[in-house]
Amino acid sequence: MARSNKPIIWLPFAAGGTVAAFLLPAVMLAVLLVSLGALPADALSHARMQALVVHPVGKLAILVVLALPLWHAAHRLRMTLQDLGVRRSGARRLVARLCYGLAALATIALLYALLPTP
Repeated sequence: MARSNKPIIWLPFAAGGTVAAFLLPAVMLAVLLVSLGALPADALSHARMQALVVHPVGKLAILVVLALPLWHAAHRLRMTLQDLGVRRSGARRLVARLCYGLAALATIALLYALLPTP
């Protein structure tokens, strides 16, 4: 049986799809309900958001909600470009490196932004 790196690529893709399908709509609904006045105005206040960002579990949640959909989008974009005709071996490799490289750079930037600063 040949070794493959597909499970490594499929894990963030599948997890990102799940997050995009379940958590992002919930976040958007919460923001909408606050802006319509259905939830208290301080539900998304600066103090609460700051408390979320400084807590380690909050940082992990932010990382999951933002980074995993990026990997999902990178894989979707790569497959869409392949469906649109990018089928040569060199071009496919370049598109894969660009898509996953941008997702990796965005994830690293997000990690850097979430790291504690002295």
